[in-house]
Amino acid sequence: MDINKLAKVMKALSNPNRLELYLEIVKKNEASFRTGGETFVNEIIDCLNIGAPTISHHLKELSNADLITTERRGKYLIAKVNNEIIEEVGSILRLNNSKS
Repeated sequence: MDINKLAKVMKALSNPNRLELYLEIVKKNEASFRTGGETFVNEIIDCLNIGAPTISHHLKELSNADLITTERRGKYLIAKVNNEIIEEVGSILRLNNSKS
C-alpha cells in the first residue's frame, strides 16, 4: 500500500461520526459472519445519532477509501468491510512500530 492510500484511509477514519459508523459496520459484519459478513445499513441508522443524509455521505467516504463496499438490494443498502485493506493497514502499522 502506498503512502497516499494509507493517508486516505486514515483521513476517512479521522472523523468521529465516520469512525463510529465504520465500527458499527465492523461489529455487525462480525455478528453476521455466517451470512457472509453483510450489514443492512438501516439496522445501523437507529444505533447512531446521525441523520440519513449524513450517514450516506460517510458511507461514500468510507467506500472511497476502500474500507467498505456497498451494494443495493431492492430498497436496502448493504455494507461489507474490506478486510484486505484493514490487513494492509495493520501490516504497515506493525512494521512501522517494530522500527522504533
